[in-house]
Amino acid sequence: MKKNQILSVFILLCTTVSAQFTQKPLPYNYNALEPYIDALTMEIHYSKHHASYVKNLNTAILGTEAEKMTITEIFGHVSKLSPAIRNNAGGHFNHEFFWSILTSEKNTRPSTDLAKAIQETFGGIEALKEKMNAAASSRFGSGWVWLYVNQDGKLAICTTANQDNPIMDIAENKGMPILGIDVWEHAYYLKYQNKRADYVDAIWNVINWNEVSNYYKTASAKKKGKFDDWQALKDFHKVMSQTFHPSEEGNLQPIKERSGEMVLKAELLAKSNIPAEFNSKEVVAAVKKLETDSKKLDQLVKSKKSDKELTEALSKLHDVFHEIIGLCSNEEHH
Repeated sequence: MKKNQILSVFILLCTTVSAQFTQKPLPYNYNALEPYIDALTMEIHYSKHHASYVKNLNTAILGTEAEKMTITEIFGHVSKLSPAIRNNAGGHFNHEFFWSILTSEKNTRPSTDLAKAIQETFGGIEALKEKMNAAASSRFGSGWVWLYVNQDGKLAICTTANQDNPIMDIAENKGMPILGIDVWEHAYYLKYQNKRADYVDAIWNVINWNEVSNYYKTASAKKKGKFDDWQALKDFHKVMSQTFHPSEEGNLQPIKERSGEMVLKAELLAKSNIPAEFNSKEVVAAVKKLETDSKKLDQLVKSKKSDKELTEALSKLHDVFHEIIGLCSNEEHH
C-alpha cells in the first residue's frame, strides 16, 4: 500500500525497533537566535530539559507495551499509558518540533498556500500573531500554543498544558501541528523573567516559515486525498460522534436510540470500497472488527444492559474507529 506521508514530516525523532528514542543535534548553534533567544537559555533548554525528556522516556517505556511503539503510536494510545510516558514522549516530540521551526535566517515568509489560508482564517499574518500571542498569554502555567491543521483540514489555534500536543488521543483539539511555541518558563525566564508576552512577541523574529510551510503542505494534503472520498467512513463517523460524545457526559440516550443505525453504517462501511492507498489487511481487519463490535453493542442495548457496560462497549468501539483513522494516517502503522 502507498504510504501516507502525513506524519513522517512531523516526526523528527530517531527510533529503533525497540523504540529507544534519541535526541537529534540542534540544527544551529546555541547563539544563533540571539538576541531573541539567548545562548544560555538555548543551551540549558536543549542540553538539560530536552535531554531529560529523552532519558526519562526511554526509562518509562521499559517493560511496558510502549517499548516497541513509535512516537505516533504512543500518542495514539497515550490515554492508556502512564503519566511518565505521556509527559516525556510529549516533551521529546514537542521540543524536536520546536527546534525545527526556529531559524537564524532572516525574512522567511509563509508559502503562497499558507499565506492564503492564514488570510482566509485569521485575516492576515499580523492577526494570526495577535491571536497566538493572546493564546500564549492566557495559557495558565506551563504549556504550548499551537497553530495546527484540524480534522476538517482548516487552520486553527489551541493551547495544551504541560507537554501535551494536538496529536495525542487525549487532546481536546486534535490535528497536525505546523507551528508550536513553548511557553514553559524555562524557555524564556533567563532573558525575559516573568514577561512571557515579550518573549512571544520576540520569537516571531526567528520563526522558520519555510519549515512551517512545509508542514502545512503535508498536513493539508491529507484532506485533499481519497480519505475524504471514503463516504461510508464519514457516514459512520457522524453517528459515532453524535453518540459517543454525549456518553462522555453520562448521556447514553443517543446510543440507546441509534445503536441499530450504528450497525447499519458499520455494515455499509464493511461493504464499501476502501480507497486503494488505504486498502491493507490491517485496515480490512479493523473495519470488520468495527462491524462486529457495533453488533455486540447493539445487542447490549437491546438486552438493556447496564449503563456501565454500554459505556465500556461504546468506548471500545470508538477506539477501533480511531485505529482505522490511525492506520489511514500514520506511516508507521503500515
